[in-house]
Amino acid sequence: MSDAAISIQGLNKTYAGGKVALTNVDLEIPRGQIFGLLGPNGAGKSTTINILAGLVNKSSGKVSIWGFDIDQHPRNAKRSIGIVPQEIVFDPFFEPYEMLELYAGLYGIPKAERRSMELLRAVHLEDKAHAWARSLSGGMKRRLLVAKALVHNPPVLVLDEPTAGVDVELRQQLWEYVRQLNDEGVTVVLTTHYLEEAEELCDRIAIINHGQVVTNLPTRELLAMAQEKAVSVTFDRDITAIPQATCFEKIELKPDNRTLVITYSKDKVNAGEVLKALQDAGLIIVDVSTQEPDLEDVFLNLTRAPATV
Repeated sequence: MSDAAISIQGLNKTYAGGKVALTNVDLEIPRGQIFGLLGPNGAGKSTTINILAGLVNKSSGKVSIWGFDIDQHPRNAKRSIGIVPQEIVFDPFFEPYEMLELYAGLYGIPKAERRSMELLRAVHLEDKAHAWARSLSGGMKRRLLVAKALVHNPPVLVLDEPTAGVDVELRQQLWEYVRQLNDEGVTVVLTTHYLEEAEELCDRIAIINHGQVVTNLPTRELLAMAQEKAVSVTFDRDITAIPQATCFEKIELKPDNRTLVITYSKDKVNAGEVLKALQDAGLIIVDVSTQEPDLEDVFLNLTRAPATV
């Protein structure tokens, strides 16, 4: 048994017509983590997830889920993973409770062991158990898809853009439930365009671009890669002339005419040198605050690069 929840080795996918979606992807997703799989549109995230789900056949490579090779043990591999797709797809004429019962039956779960109402309660849909699925709001439908992915109690849950179109309150409820699942031992793989969510939730993040993994690091280490840092400095009087110094990458005067936001490269200078340059210019500082780089800065730097051969 592999120690990884998902192990991907040398994964390649070329679609009919010659479009290359994945090139030699190697990825190990540790058990028990919330793992972020990020990338721009068309980077290969959905192809990877669809291969895991058994919806797309890989061209070459090796993939295992919870230690089960998807070619040699497809039934066990599929039983080990739950997928919440980006698209909202289910039969609108089923009631939520009926839908969960149906899918539990398809996985061969005996009636006495099914958790349909428990899952509806967990995603705050207990009061909609016997409503038509088509009558649910977009956010409710997304939460129903989460419940549907969990009917067979998989150890791995993949969430593909789960909060797209979901309001702030429902998003917070969803993440609260995801954290609870993770605390109970479920490995969670998350793709999202809300980078602040990934930064807050994920233990580790891989970024894929042009079908290749460009980085795979613990979130804290990934954030440390951001070299640009900003400092906001307020002075005792209006700024009549914006100071210049070689250690300033960018400088911006705020509308109050007393605050400058200065961006500098932290691998070249530190905040002390930036402040000294301001004092040398004859400015009297009354307040200072720093702005830490975030995941968006790192993401843009890594995905801005052209594809490698």
